[in-house]
Amino acid sequence: MNKIWLIIQREFLNRVQKKSFLIATIVVPLIFPAIIGLLVFVSKQSEKNARKEVIHFVDESKTFLPDTSRFVFKPFVGSLDDAKRAFNDSEDFGLLYIPTYELSKPKGITLYTKINPSLDDVGNIEHLFEAQIKDMKMRRLNIDQKLLDSLKTNVNISTVKVSEGGQEKSSNSGILFGIGMAGGILMYMFIFIYGAQIMQGIIEEKTSKVVEVIVSSVRPFQLMMGKIIGLASVGLLQFLIWIILMSTLTFGVLGYFGIDPPQQQAMQQMAPEVAAQQAAVNSNVISGINEALNLPWAFILFNFLFYFLGGYLIYGALFAAVGSAVDSPAEAQQFMFPITIPLLISYMSLFMFILKDPHGTVSVWLSIIPFTSPIAMMGRIGFEVPLWQLVLSMVLLIAGFIFTTWVAGRIYRVGILMSGTKVNYKVLAKWFMQRG
Repeated sequence: MNKIWLIIQREFLNRVQKKSFLIATIVVPLIFPAIIGLLVFVSKQSEKNARKEVIHFVDESKTFLPDTSRFVFKPFVGSLDDAKRAFNDSEDFGLLYIPTYELSKPKGITLYTKINPSLDDVGNIEHLFEAQIKDMKMRRLNIDQKLLDSLKTNVNISTVKVSEGGQEKSSNSGILFGIGMAGGILMYMFIFIYGAQIMQGIIEEKTSKVVEVIVSSVRPFQLMMGKIIGLASVGLLQFLIWIILMSTLTFGVLGYFGIDPPQQQAMQQMAPEVAAQQAAVNSNVISGINEALNLPWAFILFNFLFYFLGGYLIYGALFAAVGSAVDSPAEAQQFMFPITIPLLISYMSLFMFILKDPHGTVSVWLSIIPFTSPIAMMGRIGFEVPLWQLVLSMVLLIAGFIFTTWVAGRIYRVGILMSGTKVNYKVLAKWFMQRG
């Protein structure tokens, strides 16, 4: 055990003291706020210097009411053919042709442009016509807009979980969905990234012959365990630093540019009665935030760390076995795909099954099977998983780590000293069955 601890220290300090670790740990959190700041700055400058595009229109229906919020609409007096010739000789954005149409089936409206317009440009014009046609239909039916607005009612259903003892506890499915999605995605990313680092590190030491010196004083299994746990601690430290720096810097950048929340921006542009309705919606948002603050974050964080370490150790052992068997990353590709299949299954199931039905049969089984439980359980953890399922999942995850470590150790002890051998699955099976 003492030798494993020394290897853990060596791997941890060797990685942490590298310039590449310091650069990645500091630079990566700076990249996201920098990108956000750059995009916000460019957006503000574009809005400041934006020039509205000019669209000429031929209106045979005599019903079109131009809206200059996005484009500058200029009427053209004359036929469509004359308008096309004038448009071709100009540098304007487009020509809009509006024939006489039926309100029930408006057809024939055409936008002529010299470049392919964006979906946003076309959608803006379509929404303009839809709103005007709606108003014309309402006038034809003698329906007042205020009457229609009074018929609109916002319904917000509050959810309350009732325990077996009859205790009631409020919940918010949107918040729980966000926790599950974020936890599952982070779990997938870090298990895959840091597992691959184990394989890469072992390949480098094997090809440089450093491992032959190390195994003269420690057993190959001890070396493998030390590497896995050492890199896990490095990944955990880096992950915590990233979360703290990225969240702090992102909010700082948004505050520097003085960006108001979307709800506040919308309320400033709304009529008083609509703003009152929005205020009621905002109160629900505030109550949702309060519910989020009352969630058992310590419990969620504990489970995230447990499943991160458990999943990392399982896949880290398998990646270590692959790294010990090959001489280059290119040779490892044929063995990596089968290892990552359970990760891909659980990641895709996160969106197809788990978040949609966290208590369904597929979701439950995926959260119990050790190879898929790290991602699947994090997708379910916010929805109050039954205690027996959580305990069973944890026990099987520990058992899965012991099993994969035993399998990987038998391959590692032979493969780490082999060099120049053409490896396939038959050779791996032979190394696994070999005694010694």
